[in-house]
Amino acid sequence: MKLFVGLGNPGPNYELTRHNIGFLAIDLLEDELSIQVNKSKFKALYGEGTYKGEKIVLLKPMTYMNLSGDALSQAIAWYKPSIEDIFIIYDDMDTPLGRMRLRTKGSAGGHNGIKSIIQHLGTEEFNRIRLGVGRPHPGTDVIKHVLTNFRKEEMEDVEKVVLNMKSVIDCILEDGFQKAMNRFNTK
Repeated sequence: MKLFVGLGNPGPNYELTRHNIGFLAIDLLEDELSIQVNKSKFKALYGEGTYKGEKIVLLKPMTYMNLSGDALSQAIAWYKPSIEDIFIIYDDMDTPLGRMRLRTKGSAGGHNGIKSIIQHLGTEEFNRIRLGVGRPHPGTDVIKHVLTNFRKEEMEDVEKVVLNMKSVIDCILEDGFQKAMNRFNTK
């Protein structure tokens, strides 16, 4: 069983913000993997299905970003996956727009959703799929940056990285997360 968790904030006001790129990735995977994310439990929306012979759960916490760990911990209590089978998909300002970085450990780096997950898991060692949203212009507030919508001219890069998610999942299922890191971190 693999649990893919896309971080974001619920509601139409946040739908296309940088902070919601994790939700955008889950929305794409919902279509690509034919898994409907339409059930409500764990303080989240979720869906489960089978892809390439593996049970897959897609999860979108509805707790707002700062409390993402609440929803994740409830899903973990229910499904009981190993830490190696949990994958957190989220926005990263240190990764350029249109790029992704896969990691197995690290600090929260100021990301409140990741802070909450670290607090609930009790470790900084878990699989992360960081989707680049770029840094704000000098003098722009970081919070304002992540809560603003992507600009029209940025959407091509956003779509490119989000569309790459199915290839990442295929690689994880076929070859493991370490090989996926080697393959996708070089692009």
